[in-house]
Amino acid sequence: MSSPPDAALAGEWAAALIHGRRTVLPAGLAEPAPDAEQLRAILLAASAAPDHHDLVPWRFVIIPASARPALAQTFEAALRERDADASPEQCAKAREKAFRSPLLLLAIARLRDEDAEIPPHQRFVSAGCAMQNMLLMASALGFGSALTSGKALDTRVFRERFAIGPHEEALCFISIGTIEGPRRNRVRATPERYVSEFKP
Repeated sequence: MSSPPDAALAGEWAAALIHGRRTVLPAGLAEPAPDAEQLRAILLAASAAPDHHDLVPWRFVIIPASARPALAQTFEAALRERDADASPEQCAKAREKAFRSPLLLLAIARLRDEDAEIPPHQRFVSAGCAMQNMLLMASALGFGSALTSGKALDTRVFRERFAIGPHEEALCFISIGTIEGPRRNRVRATPERYVSEFKP
């Protein structure tokens, strides 16, 4: 049985991981994607998210390379649903989005079910924590990642093709891959910007 990690070292490692994570947009991600073992570790990290009543109010859909042409068609159909006069150039740009990321997943939240005690906003929080855990694990394994969304997620055709139920919402895509080129640095907010003290 291994000994427990030194708390100070564990804290330093966690801080380095959290503050070292950067969003790398799909255009900056290349092959190789995580292998099967790495992907399982990334997906398993989601299960450590806070989850009242153990509902697992979120799910992830992997879009493999073989399904990217179908996703491209879905993006184009979603664009035409929103804009019947979309140009061929706009349709081509919509289709191209399907091929940008080595590993692509769709995150979906379940906002209501038989458990009426857990409101939608708590389910959103749980889904956000699950995704952050996945991003951090991907970073720990040496990969870049990003969350991306768009108007397509709210269209009828998109919901139908991904079998999104009436009490579910498509949240975003998760892109993961090998970082290609320099990472974008971001100035982090300090606690003074987002922390206050309750004063009754």
